[in-house]
Amino acid sequence: MNLGGKWAAQVAGLLHRCEARGPGRTRCCLGWDFSTQQVKVVAIDAELNVFYEDSVHFDRDLPEFGTQGGVHVHKDRLTVTSPVLMWIQALDIILEKMKASGFDFSQVLALSGAGQQHGSIYWKTGASLALMALSPDLPLHQQLKTCFSISDCPVWMDSSTTAQCRQLEAAVGGAQSLSCLTGSRAYERFTGNQIAKIYQQNPEAYSRTERISLVSSFAASLFLGSYSPIDYSDGSGMNLLQIQDKVWSQTCLGACAPHLEEKLGAPVPSCSVVGAISSYYVQRYGFPPGCKVVAFTGDNPASLAGMRLEEGDIAVSLGTSDTLFLWLQEPTPALEGHIFCNPVDPQHYMALLCFKNGSLMREKIRNECASCSWSEFSKALQSTEMGNGGNLGFYFDVMEITPEIIGRHRFNAENHEVPAFPRDVEIRALIEGQFMAKRIHAESLGYRVMPKTKILATGGASHNRDILQVLADVFGAPVYVIDTANSACVGSAYRAFHGGKDVPLTEVVKLAPNPRLAATPSPVASQVRHHHILSCICTVKADQGIFFPKRLVFFFFIIYIKFDVFN
Repeated sequence: MNLGGKWAAQVAGLLHRCEARGPGRTRCCLGWDFSTQQVKVVAIDAELNVFYEDSVHFDRDLPEFGTQGGVHVHKDRLTVTSPVLMWIQALDIILEKMKASGFDFSQVLALSGAGQQHGSIYWKTGASLALMALSPDLPLHQQLKTCFSISDCPVWMDSSTTAQCRQLEAAVGGAQSLSCLTGSRAYERFTGNQIAKIYQQNPEAYSRTERISLVSSFAASLFLGSYSPIDYSDGSGMNLLQIQDKVWSQTCLGACAPHLEEKLGAPVPSCSVVGAISSYYVQRYGFPPGCKVVAFTGDNPASLAGMRLEEGDIAVSLGTSDTLFLWLQEPTPALEGHIFCNPVDPQHYMALLCFKNGSLMREKIRNECASCSWSEFSKALQSTEMGNGGNLGFYFDVMEITPEIIGRHRFNAENHEVPAFPRDVEIRALIEGQFMAKRIHAESLGYRVMPKTKILATGGASHNRDILQVLADVFGAPVYVIDTANSACVGSAYRAFHGGKDVPLTEVVKLAPNPRLAATPSPVASQVRHHHILSCICTVKADQGIFFPKRLVFFFFIIYIKFDVFN
């Protein structure tokens, strides 16, 4: 087998980093993650134990592509792309490492995967023939290098399509109409707007394109040896899919580019088995011919599966930015946040909310009010009463995403805006305000706390029990912590086990490790929570019957929320 001198040397140089642990003859499923900075794989056995994991880091392991953080940032600082062949070569390298480690591919029952959301790949006319005729004697990247009409493809970090966003919203009657239809208002990174830009600025490349894939369906296509359909969940991040009917919106397609529907293909449920693995992998690596390929999805939907959320559950990632994952039954799309089709239950939905002022804001207040000490920060939360004596604050030192607002806004118990709080009060005002905002936004999208609701907390701040106690009190639900280091990969492996089965995912993954209980709501939390809101109601929009707390009026109007505090 001739791998080519340079590429063979890369594989050899990477083999010592393989993290296989007793591959043996274990029936298993594989979960893949084609993320911004790396391609990663995990193998999970029938008892749901991870027994193999490995990755290829683009900047480190494939320096010839010249990426920084896995991407190319163009001169305008708005256009951000990644080379398609880099992803394919990374897959080649991982598979060769697995083979050299003694991994037994013959025991793989099924595989699935995740891709960074919103990115798009443009297959050149005739590429399908190359996919179907792969030779097991050569690595993928050597056979597919001429198969793309665009070699550097737009990814989620791109923000160069503002004009196309406005065009799309105008075509459907405005931002709210687009959100109701597709789950989100127009966003620059969303795929429909990226396709529109390519059609407008590079029509020749668009005309040479026979198929457009998301990163997820592109990766699945590599394993199938044919074009994989886009799944409902990742397709929800394109501003093109009608999330209620689960079909492409003809109005949106027409606003973006001609003949787009035939280039996208029909979308499929996320739990679909899209086919058996290509004979290329059977002959080159020893996969069984019956190995199933389950539809790949986006990294965020795959993480929902990895965290095993159920109806009514919330996952809160408390990192540099804070992110909320919500399981919804009846969504109400808004101008903030995103509604996606649920990746594990086609009858339900998931919501995603991002907050830029997360841990960096908490660290700033810690440094200002707790002598740079998390221990002192926790003592302040312990020493102040739930509800903070009626004092409330919202802190946005950088321009927030949800909503678009900046500045620090503090309100005392008399409903007056004030310039500062005592240090301990400031700390509790920050944490209560952050979690109240999250609950308000979640409920604006149709979420309701249920008796069985549980909150799964991840990220750096999830290690602070006092912060988690405030989270439990504000939401009125128990908080659990869970290891989610590889949640997209693990979720993909879970979905591989689940694919094609007519049972809930929870039945398939019931042997997985349980999350650990970290905090439960205080007995009086409900009374304090309602009093904290009701005590300051003074604005009534009688024509709509909507109540707004005065201290939140500025906040509510900016984020377009109609929040019934009595629910």
